Amino acid sequence: MRRPAGFTLIEIAIAVVILLLLLLLAVPSVTGVLANRRLQRSLDAMNQIVRMAQEHSVQERRPYLIEWQRQSIILRPETIAEGDPDKPTAALALDQGHAYILRLPAALAKDPLAQWIFWPSGACEPANVRFKGPDGAWEVNYAPLTARPEIIRYATR
Repeated sequence: MRRPAGFTLIEIAIAVVILLLLLLLAVPSVTGVLANRRLQRSLDAMNQIVRMAQEHSVQERRPYLIEWQRQSIILRPETIAEGDPDKPTAALALDQGHAYILRLPAALAKDPLAQWIFWPSGACEPANVRFKGPDGAWEVNYAPLTARPEIIRYATR
């Protein structure tokens, strides 16, 4: 007498256990990839606002500031000219738990304002920006004159 074709309950249970083990091994690597992507996005957003500051200062031939505020980092002209809009040129909103910290190593004042200036030539003062968030942290030195970023530290959680 022939047995009907099919799987036994034990075979199905073993297959489900193997699939669950594979899933448990894959989840941490997927969350790590997603955290790295979010961390890279925060670095790209900072680099974008730096490039915009440089471009605007050169194109308009006037100084621009990147200014740290409570809920955002904004880009604006150093002085408001007649006809300038009231709102900032660009803004980087700070998400819950995210912190961008500015250090100006060449500043003459002990505790300078949280403002980074770009002159009409496109040059800037040297700056160090640190980021801390739920996905990790990074630290970047921006070169004087060119504002080229040099990543000092980059670590996901």
